Amino acid sequence: MRKLLFESLIRPPLTERPPLAREAAIDELANALDGAARKRLGRSLSIRAVDAGSCNGCELEMHALNNAFYDIERFGFRFVASPRHADVLLVTGPVTKNMREALKRTWDATPNPKWVVALGDCARNGGCFAGSYAVVGGVSEVLPVDLHIPGCPPPPIEILKGLLALIEGGMQRLVLPG
Repeated sequence: MRKLLFESLIRPPLTERPPLAREAAIDELANALDGAARKRLGRSLSIRAVDAGSCNGCELEMHALNNAFYDIERFGFRFVASPRHADVLLVTGPVTKNMREALKRTWDATPNPKWVVALGDCARNGGCFAGSYAVVGGVSEVLPVDLHIPGCPPPPIEILKGLLALIEGGMQRLVLPG
């Protein structure tokens, strides 16, 4: 025990390096997002995250948006606990047969106008789970999707860029390159 204590005093702490995004780029993105959200909506954008059967990789990147580095709330975006308070449904994973009805009910509970964002390759077309007996397919098999954000999983900065494209693009259907 004593040996472990002394080693921990000598060794530097084991931490991860911060993401490689430039601070100026993030600040520029923050200003663009905030301005676009206020212009299009007149207020902040409320997001309801829905896991339709994913491996949780996309959820980890999505929840990283709430950490101190990205701080999505400074952009005027916030995650909400109820679809009744949401403007955007951010759906991850392929839609499983067990989640199909729950996803439809979440869509029905979300007030108009509403947008659906398919986050990740699995949400786009089923990804590596496509063809499984338990999977219906991508989110577009169940709901009308307004934006697809590709990646397995997409990094937080790409999610922010996608949300900006959604707000600036209005209600037209978008697919980000990837």
